[in-house]
Formats: sequence, structure tokens, C-alpha cells
Amino acid sequence: MVEARVAVRRLPHGEGLPLPAYQTAGAAGADLFAAIALDAKIVIEPGARLLVATGIALELPEGFEAQVRPRSGLALQYGVTVLNAPGTIDCDYRGEVGVLLANFGSEPFEVIRGARIAQLVVSPVTRATFLPAEKLAATERGAGGYGSTGSFLGKKT
Repeated sequence: MVEARVAVRRLPHGEGLPLPAYQTAGAAGADLFAAIALDAKIVIEPGARLLVATGIALELPEGFEAQVRPRSGLALQYGVTVLNAPGTIDCDYRGEVGVLLANFGSEPFEVIRGARIAQLVVSPVTRATFLPAEKLAATERGAGGYGSTGSFLGKKT
């Protein structure tokens, strides 16, 4: 396991909320919490999307990124997901972490202060060197794209 020390700055509207937190010893993602006003009522209607504040900003070490990912329970139970999943936070970004939630469910979804709305995964970054090439090495798959290897039902698409 690779450890990354991440400085977290609480913004004024994030006071009193937990820092990102892993819920189990084996969890890859740390939960992010909604930083909305206590008396606010934020509802995401079916088919709508909303940028939800977390009340934190990060200082990731050089060579690392953070990814904002959906919580599986919200997706399964309510049809709520992170629209740009995974949302990438670069190591040189110092602004507030926002979560772009989308409601693909059939019912309005209410977000309350302190709700666990997404997961944050911190990972090492691999930088590629892109080289021009006249020809690419041949493979069995070749240029076959979407559906070219079959579907999960075993049928060609």
C-alpha cells in the first residue's frame, strides 16, 4: 500500500463536518460529506444535476491525484451518481472539492448537511510520453471498438 499525506483545509461552510474518512480498514475510497447550510433544503429532481459543496480544499502531494467517485449505495438505492465520474482533482488544484451529483432515479433526492455524497480515491499518477508513430503493432483485436469483443450476454453487438 502506498501512503500519501494529504493536507485538508476546512472552508468556513465546512466547519464541524468530518474530514474525508474511510469507513472500513480495506476501503479504497474515503467518504466526502455535503457542506450545505443546516437549514437549507437541497433537492435534486429526477434528470437534474447539482454541484454540491464539500467545504474542503486539498493539497495533494506531487505525483498524486484524487478521484471523486460515486457511492454504490446511492446509485443502487436512489439512482444518484457522480456525473463526471471519476472527477479528477490534480495535485496543483487548491480550490474547493465539489461533487457533481446527477439524479437518474424516478424520485427527487434530498441532500442534507453531512450526508456522505461521494468517495475520494487518492492515487499515484503515471505520466506518459506520447510519441508519433506511422504504424502501431498488430494485435488480435486490431481496431475493433465498442462491442467488438462481445457483450456481457455473450452475444456480438
